[in-house]
Amino acid sequence: MKLHRLIDPLLAVERRLSPRRGEASGVLLLSAGGLGDTVLFSLLLPRFLRLARPGEEVTVLLRSDGAKMSFLFPKQVKVVAVDFAKLRQPGHRRRIMAELYRAHFRLVVSTDYLRHPDLDEALAFACAAPERAAMAPRPWPKHDRRLTAHARRWGKVVECGPVRRDKVLRWAAFADALLGEAEPAPVVTLRPDQMPEAVALDRPTVFIQPFSAVKAKQSPPGLYADIIKALPEGWEVRIAGHPSDLDKNPDYRPLLALPGVSFEPAPFAQLAGLLRSARLVISVDTACMHLAAALGAPTLCLASAAYVGEIVPYAAEVTPASLKVLYHPMDCQGCLGDCRFPAVESMYPCVAALDRAEVIRTVVAMTEGGS
Repeated sequence: MKLHRLIDPLLAVERRLSPRRGEASGVLLLSAGGLGDTVLFSLLLPRFLRLARPGEEVTVLLRSDGAKMSFLFPKQVKVVAVDFAKLRQPGHRRRIMAELYRAHFRLVVSTDYLRHPDLDEALAFACAAPERAAMAPRPWPKHDRRLTAHARRWGKVVECGPVRRDKVLRWAAFADALLGEAEPAPVVTLRPDQMPEAVALDRPTVFIQPFSAVKAKQSPPGLYADIIKALPEGWEVRIAGHPSDLDKNPDYRPLLALPGVSFEPAPFAQLAGLLRSARLVISVDTACMHLAAALGAPTLCLASAAYVGEIVPYAAEVTPASLKVLYHPMDCQGCLGDCRFPAVESMYPCVAALDRAEVIRTVVAMTEGGS
C-alpha cells in the first residue's frame, strides 16, 4: 500500500484534535485541470461564485501549473496553488491538508469530472466541510472501486451527462444543478471584467504556437513555413512558447530565420494582452488556443482528433465566431490521446493527415483584406 494511504488516517486524527476558527464559512472550489482546463473553467467561475452566501469568501484550489491562468479569475477570488507532484511527500501532504482543515470551509465543491482518490479527492475530504458536492466521476478502471466508495463522503453527487461530453456544457450542467437554475452554457469568451488589457502592436501580427507537451499533436515545421509564406506582405510573425520549447524541438528553429519572424517567450499573463491585439493566432490544440479563443482573438486551431466530443472542437453552441478548428475526422476520434495506431513521422495519424492545402486556404481567408 502507498505510504500516503497509510498515514492519511493518522493525519485526519491529528487534524481533528487541532483547533480551527469558529463557524464554518466560505466556499472552496477544486479545479485540478491543467492550463487549458483552467481557461475554460474561468468562463464558468462567475456562476460557481453564486454558491457563496453574502459575505463569504470563495477560494479556488488549482494545480500549480493551472494556476498560471488564474489571472483570468475575478479579483475577489482567492487562489490556492498546490503542487500535486509533491502531495505524496508526507510532510508536504500534512501541511497542505492542515491548512485546508484550518480554513474551515462551509462548502467544498469538486468541479472536476476526472478525479484522483489520493489527490484532489483527498484534499477535499481533508477540509472536513459540513457541505460537499461533486460530479459523478469519469470511469477510471484503476480507481473506480475507490471513487465509488468515496461517493458516500460527498453530500451531493450530480450526474452531468454521458462520458463524452463537451467540457463547458458539463460544467454548466453542474452549476445549474447546484444552483437550482437552468441557464445556457456560455460561449467561450471572457466577460469584459475578466479581460486583460490589450497591448498595442506596431504591425499586423500573427502569433503561432506550434508546441505541445504531447509531441504527437504537433504539426511539422514545414507546414508553418508554408503558412508564414502565405501571410500578407509586411506582417509580423511571433512564435510563442517557453524558451525550452525550442530546445526540445530544434527542428522549429529555422522558422526564426524567415523574414519578419521572431520568438515570443512572454508568460501567459503577459501574452494575453498581446493576443488581444493579434490579427490571427494559429495554435495546436493546447492552452494557448483556449486562451486566444476566450480572449476573442481570431484563432485557427490545428487540432488532433483525440479530443473530439469533449474539448476540441467545442460544442457548436459555445463556439465563438472568432474560432476555426481544423482536424481530420477518424473512426477512433475522441480517444483522449490513447492512440492505438503507430505514429506517422512522430505525429498522431490524425495530425499527419491534416490537409495542408485546406490549412493554407483557411489562413488566407482569415487574413484577407489585412494590411
